[in-house]
Amino acid sequence: MTELRTMQPVRHPNPMVKASSLAYLIFERPDLDRAEQFLTDFGLVPASRTDEVLYLRAASNAPYCYRVHRAARARFVGMGFTVGSGADLEKLARLPGASGIEAVTHPGGGERVVLTDPSGFMVEAIHGQTPVEELPCRSPLRFNSTGKSVRVNGTQRPAPEPPEVIRLGHCVIEVADYQATSAWYTQHLGLIPSDVQVLPDGSPAVTFFRLDLGDTPADHHSLAMAQGFMPLYSHSAYEVVDADAVGMGQRVLREKGWKHAWGIGRHILGSQIFDYWNDPWGAKHEHYCDGDLFTADRPTGVHPGSRAAMSQWGQPMPASFTRPKLTPSAIAALIRNVRRSPDLSLSKLLTLAKLFG
Repeated sequence: MTELRTMQPVRHPNPMVKASSLAYLIFERPDLDRAEQFLTDFGLVPASRTDEVLYLRAASNAPYCYRVHRAARARFVGMGFTVGSGADLEKLARLPGASGIEAVTHPGGGERVVLTDPSGFMVEAIHGQTPVEELPCRSPLRFNSTGKSVRVNGTQRPAPEPPEVIRLGHCVIEVADYQATSAWYTQHLGLIPSDVQVLPDGSPAVTFFRLDLGDTPADHHSLAMAQGFMPLYSHSAYEVVDADAVGMGQRVLREKGWKHAWGIGRHILGSQIFDYWNDPWGAKHEHYCDGDLFTADRPTGVHPGSRAAMSQWGQPMPASFTRPKLTPSAIAALIRNVRRSPDLSLSKLLTLAKLFG
């Protein structure tokens, strides 16, 4: 029987606040023009831009879901979560290292508290953003199926253009300090572990965390966390209207000359139909549709971790999808974190490499 044998991940019995959405991601890039070109080919829409910051949005009423700051080198900075009230911000502002409550100057305004999780990622808790008007997008295509014909004397001809991104879905990070980082998100933002893939020793390899929205269905995961040897961005995912939008995204991005990472396929945990693409700096971005929705009362699932457990059908996950770039700084971080982190050992890293290619 597959069993989790560590303290984390587990839902917190009394979290400080309960985040209500994953609002946006924050990146740094040396070339805003190049970033904008990839992201618009991917299906995001420019919302605002200055000489130093680029904002892009999806079709939902969120003012933006993707923020890019100009910087000398490319890196993932962190993410923003919405919270339900100013009182929630006051609670978070009392955490060690937290900023005070600040007025937000980015699109949508509101107020925020800036936090840093135990792995060093920046987390902005935001409240009071002003929503914007939703963008028009096509309806899901209607399918004929055995015994049910909904389309007669009609054809399927979706436009050969970037798919309309409906919203930001989730972000996946790798961390060295797994137990502390997992506990931080469950305690301070109320995230719930939906499913955990565990290693043979019973420690977590990947956890999929959802928002606690009570009886309102929430995405299977808004944040996922993988055991790694240093803090890294793995990928982010963006919902599109249907599987044809996923497929059209692949066609457009391939014709534009961008680098494919993995897909098309259907995940097991989360069930999404997916397709992954690399941006100019190798950061993976996922189109997906048809993901699972869970209410807060669904218990956590525990599953053996393996490369085969990542998809039900489609292209097997390539080894390059999880293979780290072993730069001199990465090797130094590996050595340092194996010595320092209670969650890491050489044998665990070897097991991860064997299981996930």
